[in-house]
Amino acid sequence: MTDEVKMIFALVLFLATYVLLLLLPKYRAYIALATAVVFVAARVMTAGHIVTLDWIPNWNVLMMIAGTMGIVSLFIESKMPALLADLIIDKMPNVKWATLALSLFAGLISAFVDNVATVLMVAPVAVTIAKKLKISPVNMVIAIAISSNLQGAATLVGDTTSILLGAEAKMNFAHFFFFRINESSALRPSLFWICQAGALASALILLFLFRKDKQPIHMEEKTQVTDYVPSVLLLGTIVLLIIASFLPIPEKLRDAIPINGIICMTLFLIGLVRNLAKRRDIVKTLKEVDGFTLLLLFSLFVIIGGIEEAGIIDKISMIIQHISAGNLFVIFTILCWISVAFSAVIDNIPYVMTMLPVVTMLANSMSPTGQDTEGIRFVMYFGLVVGATLGGNLTPIGASANIAGIGILRKEGHEVSVRQFMRISVPFTLAAVITGYILVWLLFKPAGFSWFG
Repeated sequence: MTDEVKMIFALVLFLATYVLLLLLPKYRAYIALATAVVFVAARVMTAGHIVTLDWIPNWNVLMMIAGTMGIVSLFIESKMPALLADLIIDKMPNVKWATLALSLFAGLISAFVDNVATVLMVAPVAVTIAKKLKISPVNMVIAIAISSNLQGAATLVGDTTSILLGAEAKMNFAHFFFFRINESSALRPSLFWICQAGALASALILLFLFRKDKQPIHMEEKTQVTDYVPSVLLLGTIVLLIIASFLPIPEKLRDAIPINGIICMTLFLIGLVRNLAKRRDIVKTLKEVDGFTLLLLFSLFVIIGGIEEAGIIDKISMIIQHISAGNLFVIFTILCWISVAFSAVIDNIPYVMTMLPVVTMLANSMSPTGQDTEGIRFVMYFGLVVGATLGGNLTPIGASANIAGIGILRKEGHEVSVRQFMRISVPFTLAAVITGYILVWLLFKPAGFSWFG
């Protein structure tokens, strides 16, 4: 197979896979796995490459996600999130402020916990409040779902897209809070604080949208927590990831050992062994480790590696550079807002996984001009992730957390129309994305670049 035929074959198969992933969401993992097998069989992607050291960052991502899923499951079972939500609600005077508090709480939790898990934790509290007050829970649950999506890019473990960014850009846990592009640049606020600014901007939108919801509220009974160990495990995961990010480990060793993945998996196993010793049912916890998502990610890693080897990533980067005439601000703008548009209708995980290598290639192609390659690379990385993570809020199908929230409402007998959802999600998303878009450029644009060049 010639290089040109190989590229065309890989591109057609990749596009067909993408369409099927969109049309058949229940079978995404199996579709991606089938394509990965074809890629290996056709030698577009070599099987040996999957297990080499080059693939250690990918194994690190898979282990981090699996371990975090397990710890989050134990955390939810402990009922600690429900207690925290109850304590917040008890201090709120009415439904408007309760909705805002639950939304901000969901956002903060989702910075460290999977977005879907966050919705499953917090949405039932909103449903309970609505039942007691005999009002519709729709607005509250929608606000909780889109707020959980907002904070997914805030930390390394907040969302799969953040973990993918960390692997591609070699960012550790601390880099999501404060980041220095290179040794000569200043330390500056990173994605966590950018997400908080977006959360504040979108909170003002929620206050305006729910300004008429003034029914008084009070929680009569608070959730009882009897097991605090899962909370310790979750906090321990966060603390150990932070410590690992500061350890003076040589770069080659970091690339050869999936350190973050080992931390997450070890703490999850500790929780499992403890439950087993107490004769608790661990099968339910193991089922919460979403094998479907892990299989999908594994298969997508193979597919993206294949199209990269076939030269497609290089071609896409050349097209974007040609359209933008090499103007960094235009490229940044395209990446951010196209990401918003795509993530509104398709899963942002395969999209981000595809585009991260494109950004790397774009930055490398601009390096011969003598410009700050690292600065160029990271402003595009952050623009991509801000757009892709927040863009899923636009539509009911744009993010798994939205689908989970609507599913909870459907079980309660409330059907949510697209118009009803987007009446809240569109102004919320635009406020958050515009804030993030401006801050990323102001904070991370390379020296010598203005708004238009």
